[in-house]
Amino acid sequence: MNLTQRELAARSGVTWSSLKRFEREGLIALDSLLNLALVLDCLDDFDKLAVGSQSIPAVQSLDALLATPALRRRATGRKGRSHGA
Repeated sequence: MNLTQRELAARSGVTWSSLKRFEREGLIALDSLLNLALVLDCLDDFDKLAVGSQSIPAVQSLDALLATPALRRRATGRKGRSHGA
């Protein structure tokens, strides 16, 4: 696809300044990134990110998600421990 930055911005609904910042710094809102991917016909590439991921179980509803036990996280420090002592 041969688009200028301004054409891509117009077709995707992403501002030209956001597109420039994304190219320069790699920073963009997720919805803007998905809009760009849709226009560039590469939205399917996002499906590949989750392939083989076993750390987050698939759920069918919000109720099912809330019913699953929370994952235990490793503590980052001890309770009651003062800093600099």
